[in-house]
Amino acid sequence: MAFLSAISTWIIPSFLLIVLITAYMKKIPSYELFVEGGKEGVKLAFSLLPFLVGMLVAISILRSSGALDAFIQLISPLLMKAGIPPDIIPLALVRPISGNAALGVMTEIISTHGPDSFIGILASTIQGSTDTTLYILTVYFGAVGIKRMGYALKVGLLADLVGIIVSVIIVTIMFG
Repeated sequence: MAFLSAISTWIIPSFLLIVLITAYMKKIPSYELFVEGGKEGVKLAFSLLPFLVGMLVAISILRSSGALDAFIQLISPLLMKAGIPPDIIPLALVRPISGNAALGVMTEIISTHGPDSFIGILASTIQGSTDTTLYILTVYFGAVGIKRMGYALKVGLLADLVGIIVSVIIVTIMFG
């Protein structure tokens, strides 16, 4: 364990040192390139801002309008028969859209039910085994100008669904 701890402590500084030494040996202006990359990063951040604001507004409207709660009430009987706690559905629906919103939902679930409860463990597992598919497609594909993202959307949402289903199964087996 001490060996792994030492590796994890020194891997990033070592990598940076190797990059700097290599740049110096090849006479590449590393600092100037770093600053230029920083400028491009700021430009990219400003170009992503409208996409982020639009997505956050849509999530806020969905939660504030009560539409999310109405949907959960509608499907609760079916979920209970399948062994899925209805309290987890907001996280499952919001996670593909926004990581920050999903973190907020997960925090609410854990503060309500506790971190060691079945629902708390399930929420943590879903949070770790799914991704922000719509966020990724909207922000990154929009930033580079990709217009046709149908297949990426289908595969990403399918992967999220599989992550949620497998999370429910494994947490039920391990902690149910």
